[in-house]
Amino acid sequence: TRRAGIHAMAAHVTEDISERILPILGKFNPVNSPLEAPCKLEAESKIDEFTQVIALALFDYLRKSRAWGFVVSMSGGADSSACAVLIRSMVERGIQDLGLDEFKSRLSYIPKLTEASSVDTLMHCLFAGIYQATRNSSEETRNAAEKMTRGVGGNYYEIDVDDIVQRYTTAIEKTIERELTWQQDDIALQNIQARTRSPSVWMLTNIRNALLLSTSNRSEAAVGYATMDGDTSGGLSPIAGIDKAFLREWLRGIEIHGSAGVKSVSVLQVVNAQQPTAELRPREYGQTDEGDLMPYALLDHIERLAIRDKLSPTEILETLRREHPEYSACQLTTWVRRFFTLWSRNQWKRERYAPSFHVDDKNLDPKTWCRFPILSGGFQYELAQLPSPD
Repeated sequence: TRRAGIHAMAAHVTEDISERILPILGKFNPVNSPLEAPCKLEAESKIDEFTQVIALALFDYLRKSRAWGFVVSMSGGADSSACAVLIRSMVERGIQDLGLDEFKSRLSYIPKLTEASSVDTLMHCLFAGIYQATRNSSEETRNAAEKMTRGVGGNYYEIDVDDIVQRYTTAIEKTIERELTWQQDDIALQNIQARTRSPSVWMLTNIRNALLLSTSNRSEAAVGYATMDGDTSGGLSPIAGIDKAFLREWLRGIEIHGSAGVKSVSVLQVVNAQQPTAELRPREYGQTDEGDLMPYALLDHIERLAIRDKLSPTEILETLRREHPEYSACQLTTWVRRFFTLWSRNQWKRERYAPSFHVDDKNLDPKTWCRFPILSGGFQYELAQLPSPD
């Protein structure tokens, strides 16, 4: 029944380790002791397990941070929609496991929550989504963002930030004394749109005393497919520990069947029917995420082989040629080169991502799991061993 703590005295000060172990005053409290056996999730599939794990993680993070809810920058795409559904899952699962009164009691520090009497009224207190349009945004994504936010019971806001984007662009054009073009300034013109959306969503978050959720997933983190201080803005990144291919599978399952006691979300049909796109280039460019990168399923396979299994580029290419005969050797070589090049170039971004949850057998968080130098040789020697793409 006695407890002990390790004293901070350095080992070289005393050779007797017993002198560095001090008793801690007070009685042992078995309520706070470790469990005799690990808790077992009653999950029938990985989809159900993911729903339960993130719902619990969001609830714990919310109450321990003493935040009043969540804000998400809704793009009308899969990632932000997943965050919205996961918040709803947190509420539904919380009420199932704790009951309505106990759920509200755990969050009793949040004003107006005492008046809530259902999942929808709780969601109205806890969640806000905001869509921020530019001239490159489409009616499809605006419609999807609104339907998703309202469909899960949240507050929906909409701002047109195109005028702000154009002011920044014009100011820089005057400064450098030339016009910016998509042919010459593609990345800069994309990033300014994402970064312009950050101040307003942060302001809304501050007003609501809430947590801003970053919507980046692990696939995007691996290759730096995100705008730092743009769509990476946030204090918590709930889906950064999971890959995009699984996330899309999970969304399809939630749309049709629901998951782990969480009701189906039929409004997800407007999201799942779309091809993922950042919508940062003019629409005539036909921008898609997979067009910029590679098929997400293949990206996730390369990431698994490179990061979890620690295979070399040559070994990965050999594996892909066996397991993905639908792609040419030339195309696979291009994608392997692209992955390792982008991985090496974007470690600095991974150092700055908001905290995320570890939910499977790997993650890319450099603080807790995957260390990698910010500056490196970029696998130049290893990539030189690959066959020429032509």
